[in-house]
Amino acid sequence: MGRYIGPKCKMCRQVKVKLFLKGKKCLTKCALDRRSYPPGEHGQAQKRPTDYAIRLREKQKIRWIYGMMERQFKNYFLRAQKEKGVTGENLIRLLERRLDNVVFRLGFTSTRAEARQIVNHGHILVNDKKINIPSCFVKIGDVVRINNGSPRLLERIKECMSLSKERGLPSWLELDETNLAGIVKSFPDREEAGLPIREQLVVEFYSR
Repeated sequence: MGRYIGPKCKMCRQVKVKLFLKGKKCLTKCALDRRSYPPGEHGQAQKRPTDYAIRLREKQKIRWIYGMMERQFKNYFLRAQKEKGVTGENLIRLLERRLDNVVFRLGFTSTRAEARQIVNHGHILVNDKKINIPSCFVKIGDVVRINNGSPRLLERIKECMSLSKERGLPSWLELDETNLAGIVKSFPDREEAGLPIREQLVVEFYSR
């Protein structure tokens, strides 16, 4: 699958919101703090966004936060639309249940991109089975743990865990720091996602 490899700071400047795509650097060296206008030659021009632009921006925000391409993200939306309940909330719950997001929420990594990398490299076990698919959904009762990795990897994970304590652990997850493992206690709650988005505008974007 294709992935975005360009500058992440431009993405935050484009939507004028910190998406925290670079972990700790977003708190210390954020380009948005220095240049709060969109990138490009006409970035500083004052323009009133259209209704379409507002909805597109919300869609791009959530897509960039979870690190997905357009086609994959739309498939998630179509699945959320078929489930019972509010489509926007269903969409957030589906995205939160992704394995790479769970690894990030447990504090094993500083960003979701880093979480995808260690999942791809086979460093994550789900119920003692090696899973290398970041988009795999976790279920209630699943145990997500770190596979035996190199000392350098374990050192990096422990460093991330110490830094992630400020971020907090969602109530739907339980962390065992000693064994570097986490348990999925329930399905995620929209309120705990803490995302700077209005998912209803994403629903309106795809329903136009």
